[in-house]
Amino acid sequence: MSTGKATATAAQGAATSQSSSTSAAGGTGKKWIKPTTQIAAILVVTLVIWFIPPQGDMDPRGMHMLGIFVGTILALILQVLPTPSICLIALAAAMITGSMDVGEGEALQGFANSTVLLIVAAFFIADGFLITGLGRRIALLFVSLMGKSPLGISYGLAITDFILSPATPSNTARAGGVVYPIIRSIAEVQGSTPESDESRKKLGSYLAFTAAFVNTITSAMFVTAMAGNPVAQSAAADMGIDLTWGGWALAAIVPGLVSLAVVPWVMTKVYGPTEKSTPDAPRMAKEGLREMGPMTAGEWIMTGTFVLLLLMWVLGSTLGINATAAAFVGIAILLVTKVLTWKDMAKNASAWNTFIFFAVLVGMATHLSDLGVITWVGDAVSGAVSGLPWVVAFAILTLVYFWSHYLFASNTAHIVAMYAVFLGAAVAAGAPPLFAAAVFGFIGNLFGALTHYSSGPSGVIYGSGYVKVSEWFKVSFIMAVVVILIWTTVGGAWMWVIGYWN
Repeated sequence: MSTGKATATAAQGAATSQSSSTSAAGGTGKKWIKPTTQIAAILVVTLVIWFIPPQGDMDPRGMHMLGIFVGTILALILQVLPTPSICLIALAAAMITGSMDVGEGEALQGFANSTVLLIVAAFFIADGFLITGLGRRIALLFVSLMGKSPLGISYGLAITDFILSPATPSNTARAGGVVYPIIRSIAEVQGSTPESDESRKKLGSYLAFTAAFVNTITSAMFVTAMAGNPVAQSAAADMGIDLTWGGWALAAIVPGLVSLAVVPWVMTKVYGPTEKSTPDAPRMAKEGLREMGPMTAGEWIMTGTFVLLLLMWVLGSTLGINATAAAFVGIAILLVTKVLTWKDMAKNASAWNTFIFFAVLVGMATHLSDLGVITWVGDAVSGAVSGLPWVVAFAILTLVYFWSHYLFASNTAHIVAMYAVFLGAAVAAGAPPLFAAAVFGFIGNLFGALTHYSSGPSGVIYGSGYVKVSEWFKVSFIMAVVVILIWTTVGGAWMWVIGYWN
């Protein structure tokens, strides 16, 4: 198991490093504005909102908190500092100004939030797939069975992403730690490298770019497939909408599977490889499996733990098992069996960075709701579509929510900033609550490949050098339209069948 662990750790490190560089790249794309100008702009926006008088029944601190929150989101978009640093600075500002009270527990409520803890716990569970090598084994298995053509390889990697997604909230870990290393190996065996246009377009560009879109789909299919999904689920619950783990998966399964079948094929038409056959890929995958040998004890334990977690998450409402409690049971099993160690957990920078990020932003978002700010903003958005039939109003709100992601460098930041507001406006316009909650939850993932800086996985793919920026914007727009059509028609019809329109 040590060889698999070393390989997985190296892959994870590569993914983390590429994701970090991508976040920077996302910000780098905006560095035509000098850093000092960016900071000045953030301060100006914050202060302008700060001095707006409280609106309606809002708490007197409401606009102060909103100013700090908007300034934080703007700083995250511009990436003036690393994400955890921005969040801690924002928290300090909220505490010292009294916008969030420390003694009353307002400032630190996010650190005890069960949703935040579920996200962090799932990060550690995902480590098990990388450390044991189980994730890589699954990928190689499907490539060995389906890898005779670029489309077959793409489907094999899509199935891998799908299988791993329910227990891997770090979609960057899936894309960068499991899928991308396999793509790079296969592409190089076929003589496709980022060194020239001719070389990269042989195979690598198609596989890499397709993986980015596939990742957005698998992320949308389960609450625990992307770190921001539990935040959306929690925001819906705060509005009295019970969107369970099983309920989310049920609503997403049909449009998700259709998308996984359609997207790789459509990509062959709009961004297809020049290499039409990959006879060496199955052989390479089989050699990789032979090198790994039979499944280790750690892999079997990880498999059993994964199945147990799925059962507890799917049947949680029936059995009375909290999703966060189930995740911690999974961690406990992995720790007791030594598949996972505290040292592994301690060095998972992504998990701890995510903990700081979510704890601060979720705490701020919750506090904004408590102060009456979310209600006020929601009423304003609702007013913009008032008088329209709910279907028309809902279409407008969803399209604005989707395409506004061009302004964001993080799915999660977008969800925290806008999900509750747009969901509230949709429900106020007459949209069925459960249907609206699910749709906005799905969109929070599906826009993740709009740009090369839209999300961590997109950053990993862009950082590989296989896809140029100009290609990204052109192809992603086409694919976004395809995905929207699938989830609107197939997804809408399916949710009507299962009663989500009621």
